[in-house]
Amino acid sequence: MHGKFIDILDKPIVFLDLETSGISPQKERIIEIGLCEHNNGRLDEWSALINPGKSIDPFIERLTGITNSMLAEAPTFQSIAQTLHERLSNKVIVAHNARFDCGFLSSEFYRLGMAFSVVSVCTVKLSRALTPHFRRHNLDALIERHGLSSENRHRALGDAKIVAEFFSKVIQEFPTSQLEAALQKQLSRPQLPPNLKKEQLDNLPHSPGVYLLYGERDVLLYVGKSINLRSRILSHFNGVRPNTKSRKLIQQVHHIKTIETAGELGALLMESRLIKEQSPIFNRRLRRHRALYSIVVKRNTDGNLSPQIVAMKRWPDAVQGQYFGTFRTKRHAEIYLRGIIEEQKLCNRLLGREGGSGACFNYQIKKCRGACVGKETTRQHDARLLNSLVCLKIRSWPFEKPIGIREHCPLQNRTDIHVFDQWCHLGTASDDTEFHKLLMQRDTLLFDLDSYKILTRFLDLNRGQVDLINLSDLDAINRLGA
Repeated sequence: MHGKFIDILDKPIVFLDLETSGISPQKERIIEIGLCEHNNGRLDEWSALINPGKSIDPFIERLTGITNSMLAEAPTFQSIAQTLHERLSNKVIVAHNARFDCGFLSSEFYRLGMAFSVVSVCTVKLSRALTPHFRRHNLDALIERHGLSSENRHRALGDAKIVAEFFSKVIQEFPTSQLEAALQKQLSRPQLPPNLKKEQLDNLPHSPGVYLLYGERDVLLYVGKSINLRSRILSHFNGVRPNTKSRKLIQQVHHIKTIETAGELGALLMESRLIKEQSPIFNRRLRRHRALYSIVVKRNTDGNLSPQIVAMKRWPDAVQGQYFGTFRTKRHAEIYLRGIIEEQKLCNRLLGREGGSGACFNYQIKKCRGACVGKETTRQHDARLLNSLVCLKIRSWPFEKPIGIREHCPLQNRTDIHVFDQWCHLGTASDDTEFHKLLMQRDTLLFDLDSYKILTRFLDLNRGQVDLINLSDLDAINRLGA
């Protein structure tokens, strides 16, 4: 690399770009890697196509020119992992949106039980710091603004070479002091609070889990989670601005506790539970395990659909899938329901909220469309009620029985099975004895909105890739610990 060298980058530099099958490191996979390593004034290049073990979307094919047939003959990530790990270890990775690329690499190495932690520089952040008067800082904008070559755009090695060229340009064009300030902001070393000993950070695990930050006299300050505990905890001590909530938190930390899990789902569930149980000072308060309220739609004695407000404990089979919305109190649910009735000009008599016969009171004051006097059919009235509620509908439980979701952490050689029934998290089991103990708690569990959101999002993001155990199968129960 020509021009001035930045002293702060005291390790060899690797310019990196990845092409991936999508944007989620947990769900998608790397399909191409490109590296340019700065070595004694020249750039050594290396690239490889990666078989992701799945078909890629036609959009990705059109964008990159990488086809499924090309990937079918490519090596897997596992087969090149050791070589790649050696190429990246003890070096500074420079990438455009480095968090995205390093996140994908961490996930790929994690699946193989390999720890991965590097120092990185993001050229998006670098461009923003050096040229804040420009609005756009994507790679196409940098190519146009700095006159960079655009050969093999959207291929990993081609984009890695563009990043290297951009980095060389700014080193030549900007004062060293300005560059060092911009880089220092990204590469700032952890600044430990006065009461936290450095030894507590030395042995932090790279595995997923939950961390607890404690203050003086073991007061719990904060609970957090991550798929890489070490990386996340250290981020608390990097570049925290003074006079912010984060700074106030960090200054009070006396010691740190970590609880490892086998995966992200376990970390999310444990974080939610600990926040509810222990109410850390700096966490957003989550609702404890008390009954929420919802609107249930049933047929009344006249055969019309009637909305009722109920406490959400369990899903009775007769109304499974007919819960609409979650409300903190019965009053909040009633206010919402009244709003729908008024907005849609529904009939309180058909809804079972008003007795008598003939025209309802709201029809007489022109706030009902007249289903009570035959001006619209009962079917039309029912449809308008359901259409007004459908956006709030809570999913029905998609399984016949309780299920287990198995998570495995290669770094710990640990397996957790999370047991759910009717969206309630019963706990984590490792064998059939623990499973049966959890099932005995089913009648006492209340619906938990946070567990519902965590599980539905997890199932959506990992569709078709969840290690699901049907717990109605006794043989499967006996294999829980396998």
